[in-house]
Parts: sequence; C-alpha cells; structure tokens
Amino acid sequence: MKTGTRGSARRRLYSTTGGHTPTAMMVISILTRRLREGKTYEDFRKAWYHTVGYGAPIKLYSAINAFDQREIIVVGLGEIGPDQDPMKMLQIEVKERLDHPLDAVVEPEIGRMFGIVVSEDDFSPAGKMEFKPASVKGKETDFNEVAQALEWARKLISQAGEERERAKRTKRKLTR
Repeated sequence: MKTGTRGSARRRLYSTTGGHTPTAMMVISILTRRLREGKTYEDFRKAWYHTVGYGAPIKLYSAINAFDQREIIVVGLGEIGPDQDPMKMLQIEVKERLDHPLDAVVEPEIGRMFGIVVSEDDFSPAGKMEFKPASVKGKETDFNEVAQALEWARKLISQAGEERERAKRTKRKLTR
C-alpha cells in the first residue's frame, strides 16, 4: 500500500470535530487460545508477553475461561489516532509472534475477533436508567463513518495476516 493511499485511508478512518480536531477510533480485539495439555497460564504469559510496545494507548486484558481453564482469552482495547500507524502496530504484533512463538504452549487454532467500538455504556449506577444513543467519549456514533472504518480495518487486518503467514513461511524455510 502506498503511503499516500494509507494516509488518505487513515484520514477517512477518523472523524473530525468542526473540521479541525481528529478524533481517534476505539478498537477492540478478542483472541482466544487453548493451552496444550500440561501447560499453564504462566507458561503462556512467559511466551506471549511483548518485548516491544505499540506506541499507542492500548491495554490488553487476559482471562481464563470459567468453563474451560485451558482457554485463555485476551481482550485488547485501544485508541488509534491519526498520529499512530495501525499497520506499524500490526507489524509489531507479527514480529513479536515470530520472535516469541506460542506453538509449544498453545494449540494451533486461534479465535480472532476485531471490531471498532461503537458505544460505551456505563451501567454502574443503581436504579432506573434512561436510553441513550450510541456514543464513544461523549460523541454520538456516526454509523456511516463506522462502515467506512470497518472496511478499512478489514483490509488492514487481512494485509497483516497475509504478512504474518509470509513471514512464518520464510522463517520455516530458513530454519530447515
């Protein structure tokens, strides 16, 4: 993808307030992996933990499935703004997985779900609550903008997946 194309695609991903202030998109990822027999969450964590950060406000939450203690669930929640390059972040993830493979710790199948946050809702107050339109950080969600961003995200994630598979094949050939 050419830089100009990526830049204009990135600009389409973000909304603007008054045409001047870019507002970042909130993104979420949910990955599930099943531990190999005899492996523990600590084994997973030692193999999985990043040695390089993304350079963006992204937090990862790890959980153990209450109904299957061998299933690890990692939820990523982050904000990607116009100053971050999402492809660079995906490339960091690809490099981390190639440099620190999980093959000895988890089974090969990985559940992957990615999305753009369209609403954040606080249900913590007690008592009756009034309906509110979908919004993120106080800004009502523009679903036309979301549709464009989802298409862009699908292409970006697919491209990163293809890059990961190419890199895996190359690494396998070099280690033979």
